[in-house]
Amino acid sequence: MHTHENLLDSLLKALRYSPQNPPLLQLIGDVMVDMERYEEASSYYREKLAIQPDCQSAKLGLGNAFHGAGRTSEAWVLLEELISANNPPPATYLLKARLHAGEENFDEAQYAYHAAVDADPLLQDAHLEKLVNGVPVKSFDKENGETTFLSKEDDIEAYLEELISPNITFDEVGGMGYVKEEIRQKIILPYKHRNIYESYGKKAGGGILLYGPPGCGKTHIARATAGEMNGNLIPVGIHEILEMWIGKSEKNLHEIFEIARRRTPCVLFFDEADALGSDRSDMKRSGSRYIINQFLSELDGYDAENDDLLILAATNAPWHLDEAFRRPGRFDRIVFVPPPDRDARAAILEILLRDIDNKEELSYQLLARKTKGFSGADLRSVVDIAKQDKITKVVNSGKNTPLCQEDLMIAARKVRPSTKEWLKKAKQYALFANEGGLYNEILEYLKKHPV
Repeated sequence: MHTHENLLDSLLKALRYSPQNPPLLQLIGDVMVDMERYEEASSYYREKLAIQPDCQSAKLGLGNAFHGAGRTSEAWVLLEELISANNPPPATYLLKARLHAGEENFDEAQYAYHAAVDADPLLQDAHLEKLVNGVPVKSFDKENGETTFLSKEDDIEAYLEELISPNITFDEVGGMGYVKEEIRQKIILPYKHRNIYESYGKKAGGGILLYGPPGCGKTHIARATAGEMNGNLIPVGIHEILEMWIGKSEKNLHEIFEIARRRTPCVLFFDEADALGSDRSDMKRSGSRYIINQFLSELDGYDAENDDLLILAATNAPWHLDEAFRRPGRFDRIVFVPPPDRDARAAILEILLRDIDNKEELSYQLLARKTKGFSGADLRSVVDIAKQDKITKVVNSGKNTPLCQEDLMIAARKVRPSTKEWLKKAKQYALFANEGGLYNEILEYLKKHPV
């Protein structure tokens, strides 16, 4: 630490002679993050971004500072910006792994960590690696509650042979009534009433693309869809598929579809679909076009039947998706997953708090009114902060008082809604790149909820 202090002192002296020097501001921020002085570090990254608004290294540094300071919602927003840009620094995925691990989403943390280290071995983090490797990943036994542990040495076939059989349904999804109904009409009813649909020439199966701000429940609704059908779920992180060697990615993708076809009814859920289905005209490497073509071929089922194979995909950046994915028979329904409305926020908070025995009677509607613009992930942060603050008070005072309304109101004031930045960006696409009315749902939403 003494070395860091000496270095920081030298850098601050240099900054006095050369104020608004972007490289110096970056270095000072990086050193302060190493010293765990996160709030101070964030001010220097902001100064650099005021000079260079599109600087990826400053955005990444600010994201790391937010993560260190516990400002996870803000870190997620910056992360989404970085990932949606072309060729984000490999360390972006290290930040993503840490954020997922902090939410105990070890499955996604593992994907992101391996992506970071594969791109840059110097990013290895012994503590994070221990956390994400050997964690419960794909297999859950409803009967006895046991979870299978998988390590990174498992190849993709062995990894995906262990499927999730979700034990949640739409009842455990707060709000999202329109989204549930779209999924029910497109996917669930054709499966449950096969004979009726087939008599009108409609098969069970197909695809829906979910898009919207991060943290608004796209992954959760995929799990609930599989639970509604009492079927299997294969959640596919994009980095399970992508390989640096031409031909390997296509083989991985084909194997994933084959496993799903053998285990129907099955929901195949692709997260970060924009990374897999980016516009082919924007691809800098010809190898990327091959995997997109392979994906389209699998969706069409040219070489195999996709009956009872239900395909969901999620993206925070639908504007980066190749239009070929939106043709009939592929992702022909594109559904906007907005930030939860007041009733949905109340339902989400009730779900998040229902396992807490030591609490007073709460007004979820009042809490919902005070959390306008919050995503489901933001609301989880509110509850987590309230729990931690309450535990700290109880430990310090020795008085085991119940969690109350005021505890949650105070926690809510500590969290900033993470959906506004995404909505501002989406507004620009909806206004100026709304071919065929693709983003009409965003415009309708913004009429009622301007940003």
